Amino acid sequence: MRLFALLALTIGLASCTGETPDVTEDRADGLRIVSLAPGLTELAFQAGAGERIVAVVEYSDYPPAAQQLPRIGDAFRIDFERLRELNPDLVLVWESGNPKEMQRRLKELGYNTLTLETRNLDDVAAHIRLIGEHAGTADAANAAADAYTQRLAGLRVRYANLPARRAFFQISAEPWYTVNGEHFITQVMGLCGLSNVFSDVEGLAPNVAFESVLVTNPEVVIGPVADMKDTSWHVDWLKYPKITAVSRGQLVSVNRDYVSRAGVRLLDAAEQICAGVSEFTN
Repeated sequence: MRLFALLALTIGLASCTGETPDVTEDRADGLRIVSLAPGLTELAFQAGAGERIVAVVEYSDYPPAAQQLPRIGDAFRIDFERLRELNPDLVLVWESGNPKEMQRRLKELGYNTLTLETRNLDDVAAHIRLIGEHAGTADAANAAADAYTQRLAGLRVRYANLPARRAFFQISAEPWYTVNGEHFITQVMGLCGLSNVFSDVEGLAPNVAFESVLVTNPEVVIGPVADMKDTSWHVDWLKYPKITAVSRGQLVSVNRDYVSRAGVRLLDAAEQICAGVSEFTN
């Protein structure tokens, strides 16, 4: 359920709002940033702005340096008095996750905000660039974004010939949660030739009945784990040997931290999933 909690916090990180501040080089050196979502924290570090972050919210645990930063609450509630004391020049806001009332209050209090929402793999690079532009770290951000874009393009070429297969992504079991077609995880799966069997279901992370999972008869099942050697999640599936994914042994693990938020580590997740599917095609 830890993954579900993380997904609940970071379930989207393809829109952006907010005016670019007038960041001179001198001012940028002392720029103070507060991040209100773990995924935004990760993107800010990628953009070279990690040293300018003065506070984050709970679950901001990557990169390791983020673990040492002060907390001012979580994605749903923050300490506005502490925020006033920090006096940030820029507040990174998660559009669909931070409560609308929180976002409204930030604007009423006059904070300069950058609001982001990513559901597209290509948007990860775009948002790294955008944060760099706002934070005054454009050179580092552009380099990181270019590296991400090149790697993404390489994965698309490398796995372009994998056969099309129907797949189920298991966030958790009992209750069973998955992702729909609008979620960035579905795009990760798509890099590996996999189509989401629950693509058309409403809600980014819907609760589904296991009976409906059985009806879809997925050819591949993907399970997020903390330890890639952990196969305990296979137990529920092995009870149903007639499911194609089970009969063909196509139960693929992925590091849960890689898929819990929209950042550059999504490509690590794609590597793991594609490699797992490739093994089954050989």
